[in-house]
Amino acid sequence: MLWSELERFGKLNDPWKEFERMRHALARASTASTADFPLVNVWASADMATITSEIPGIDPGTIDVSIIENLVTMRGSRGPEELGKNDQYHRKERWYGQFSKTIELPFAVESNKAVATFAKGVLTITLPRAEADKPRKITIRSDQT
Repeated sequence: MLWSELERFGKLNDPWKEFERMRHALARASTASTADFPLVNVWASADMATITSEIPGIDPGTIDVSIIENLVTMRGSRGPEELGKNDQYHRKERWYGQFSKTIELPFAVESNKAVATFAKGVLTITLPRAEADKPRKITIRSDQT
């Protein structure tokens, strides 16, 4: 009975369609959380770790990368696009604002030897593994002569 009353007043034709409409409206209203932006790829070898992240539209001079043992934190911001006096958005999906993301690496790194480069909107951070954290080969001695 409730559904027929709502349909009669034109408030709700299809409950699932209305649910999807509300879900999309909420998704458009919210911005990306700092945990989501920027997306990163991380890979490691025995000697180093590499982090890459696509962050187009950001001045590399405003990006801050800090390292503490095996934690790498990236911070920065991207401002909104400037519209003309008589312009208005038809669609607005690009995220803007401040971001902060911390990545835990599988080992401690030599922070003083880390290198960060920025080219074509991609930040690449190369992090050498700390000498103290590298596996050591132990020679086995025999008591037999």
